[in-house]
Amino acid sequence: QVQLVESGGGLVQPGGSLRLSCAASTSDFSITAMGWYRQAPGKARYLVASMSNSGNTNYADSVKGRFTISRDNAKNTLTMQMNSLKPEDTAVYYCGADGFYFGYAARHTFWGRGTQVYESS
Repeated sequence: QVQLVESGGGLVQPGGSLRLSCAASTSDFSITAMGWYRQAPGKARYLVASMSNSGNTNYADSVKGRFTISRDNAKNTLTMQMNSLKPEDTAVYYCGADGFYFGYAARHTFWGRGTQVYESS
């Protein structure tokens, strides 16, 4: 089982910054990658940024150069620094973790409950 708890969302003015954090607790599960996803009202959830255990990162084009993802593998924490925020960044941001239960080959994905980021226009 994996529990993910996000924090750090809130209201910010255009051009402002926020830092999102995600704390993961696991039981018999090995996390291989973690990421931030977002979902705006009426739209599908999609990947914003991710980082593998080896440190490989992946960013959506819309946030490249503005958002920076980082991980502490030992503490199972994930953060994302968001700078130069735009109104279109308004969404619920979810922390996600991929991995495997020990001794099993099936891959699983777990989600946190999300944290809201509001960008005032």
